[in-house]
Amino acid sequence: MTLPPGPTAPRAVQGAYALTQPLRGMRRLKERYGDAFTVNVPIFGNAVVISGAAEIKQLFTSGPEFADNLEVNLGRVLGSRSMFALSGEEHKRQRKLLVPPFHGRRLAAYEKIVEEETARELASWPEGRAFATLPSMMRITLNAILRAVFGAEGAEFAELRELLPPFVTLGSRLAVLPIPKRGRFNPWRRFERMRREYDAIVDRLIAKARAGEEDRDDVLSMMLQTRYDDGTGLSREEISDQLLTLLTAGHETTATTLAWAVERLRRHPALLAELEEGDPKLLDATILEVQRTRPVIDLTARQVKQDGFRLGRWTLPKGYAVLVSIALIHDDDAVFPRAATFDPHRFEGARPDLYQWIPFGGGTRRCLGAAFATMEMTVVLRTLLRDFTLVPTDEPGERWHSRGVAYAPAKGGRAIVRRRNTGGDS
Repeated sequence: MTLPPGPTAPRAVQGAYALTQPLRGMRRLKERYGDAFTVNVPIFGNAVVISGAAEIKQLFTSGPEFADNLEVNLGRVLGSRSMFALSGEEHKRQRKLLVPPFHGRRLAAYEKIVEEETARELASWPEGRAFATLPSMMRITLNAILRAVFGAEGAEFAELRELLPPFVTLGSRLAVLPIPKRGRFNPWRRFERMRREYDAIVDRLIAKARAGEEDRDDVLSMMLQTRYDDGTGLSREEISDQLLTLLTAGHETTATTLAWAVERLRRHPALLAELEEGDPKLLDATILEVQRTRPVIDLTARQVKQDGFRLGRWTLPKGYAVLVSIALIHDDDAVFPRAATFDPHRFEGARPDLYQWIPFGGGTRRCLGAAFATMEMTVVLRTLLRDFTLVPTDEPGERWHSRGVAYAPAKGGRAIVRRRNTGGDS
């Protein structure tokens, strides 16, 4: 076996360093050891961190017999039938069923829902004083997913809107902290109680969808209609786990990216002025650049399934985790010239290489809802810029703040806005 160099401190020490200095620590390790290094940390154990474009592409294109899902990951909080828990052919089989709802006509149908939720939330925004936009973005994305994906309305909508934010927050913390499931005072007990509440609500939604009209556009209704090749449908457990997975993967991450977009735009007034002219291509490029410079998830991971797995310069043993550092490759000047500069124009007229620009992960495990999330961000920002003027600022950029799984702007993407239709700047 040929492993890259790395720190030799005990696992507990390396784990403490990873928790207290997550992004800065990665950059320091790259400066010391290069674009690949070996670590030993809780949750992942022995792991190789990579950030070189060629090795990332090789990992993402390797078959599941060589490198596949981590044995310990988000699946333990999202359920055994979640896409994060499945591997090999079972993962491929279920992913094939879940791709269609997020493309084409169905995706276009969800735009109206997102715009309605955005307009409803923006109506409460104050004028002329600073406020954090992240809570608003969280409400928009949560409500949009509950309507478009869960098909929720009425009592179920209200119950899920109250239950899911603390449920997902607790789950994201449990996913990154090595907390055992035993013990008298244990957060897992609260999590499992909330999970039972969630499953009961989903059971009611399934019953309503089965009794409803056939032309419903929500993802849950399509899940009930879809069939595997042998004619069988998705089980209640599969539907429940996948709905939770779609919500967890697409709610907080999308909302956080939107808060980062506000934070970035206020510090780039020339770009903001261009965007106010309504160029959709520049808006698309801006979203890509926000995701490049402020990725809300820093790592995507695989686990080596065969001894002697060759990955570029390295030969890895079975059981090792391979962690792809999204922030490190996005910050690489060799991949993105002047990487430290926020410049959406780099993406005008050119789509990013999906083995180098990887906020949604990559390969067969690239985020299922990537197209849905992109649509959401486009609609929210388009509506915001149509109805409001964002007041620029010369304050320093907001620091990165870890919320468990996602990295958010430390002050919540603070904004000062003026309405366009009430005599504000235009």
